[in-house]
Amino acid sequence: MPKEKVLPRTRDREAKERALIESAKNVLAEVGFQGFGVNAVARAAACDKQLIYRYFGGIEGLVEAIGAELGLRLRDRLAPLAAMGKPARYSDLVQRMALGLLQALRDDALLRRIAAWEVSDGSPLVASLTLARSKGMTQWMMETRGDLKPPPGVDAPGANAFIIAAVQHLVLAGSAAGAFAGMALRDEKDWERVRTLIKSMVAAVYDAPKPAQ
Repeated sequence: MPKEKVLPRTRDREAKERALIESAKNVLAEVGFQGFGVNAVARAAACDKQLIYRYFGGIEGLVEAIGAELGLRLRDRLAPLAAMGKPARYSDLVQRMALGLLQALRDDALLRRIAAWEVSDGSPLVASLTLARSKGMTQWMMETRGDLKPPPGVDAPGANAFIIAAVQHLVLAGSAAGAFAGMALRDEKDWERVRTLIKSMVAAVYDAPKPAQ
């Protein structure tokens, strides 16, 4: 059977793909996966739903395209931290990552949605978005860390997972309720307190002297 000829991308197609991706992100951010589907995206983009199948192969391919873009967007949000120069210690690297993630989540409604879905929705579509986001953060870490290594005796993957989880949960709690465990999360004064605590916690994990074995 002859191989199907792949037509070159045109500016018109690229514009339509972009419109579909943007509309899909808006639908996800507004209603989540419960209201997400080919019909909802096509309606939001004011186009024929057949274009989603033609350009992306279906809703799964469209979600993969969104995920890839979100991974790049998260990496780009962390990129300005490079202007601070190369981190001198591994703790500086983790601190920048945590503070960058904090601001990215506060600024981006869809990233907050994904963080919430991670712990409440085990569907393949959510897993695809989560993987893409993780790739963006991992790529930034690899590009920034250089030859830095965590101190001996520190479970860096576990510690970083705890720090990321704390950042995500505080942002989600702040967005939903404006507080968590009696800690206000409403204005910039409150978030400055969070940033100070993040710095202290990272230093406690990575910079405190370890007991002799």
